[in-house]
Amino acid sequence: MWYDQYTSHLKKEGVFLKHLRQLAIILAAYFLGVILQWALNLPIPGTVLGLIILFLALSFGIVKTEMIEDVCDVLISHMSFLFVPAGVGLMTALGLLSGKLIQFFIIIFISTSVVFIVTASTVKFLRKACSK
Repeated sequence: MWYDQYTSHLKKEGVFLKHLRQLAIILAAYFLGVILQWALNLPIPGTVLGLIILFLALSFGIVKTEMIEDVCDVLISHMSFLFVPAGVGLMTALGLLSGKLIQFFIIIFISTSVVFIVTASTVKFLRKACSK
């Protein structure tokens, strides 16, 4: 009986350490991007550089999908919650945008349209390429 409790504790600890390791991989890419941006004084935000680094690591097989899959699933499932600070920040800065709301909405419309068209074109191209 005590053995079952002990092994269940080890299994839980193993899952915790697995998730901690996955999170460490994602955070390492993030911090590497921030450090590169700071050290090289690049105009690209460090967070974007971190995403690019993680993408390249996944593309070249340095990081396998299985190595970060569980933590990514959790982060994606809570994505709407993670956007709350950005939304609140936008609401607090609404006074700065008061005279420029029309331009702001035009930019939103154009950028959303561009993303929609590029995504649709990419999917169409990939479907053609994969069906051959």
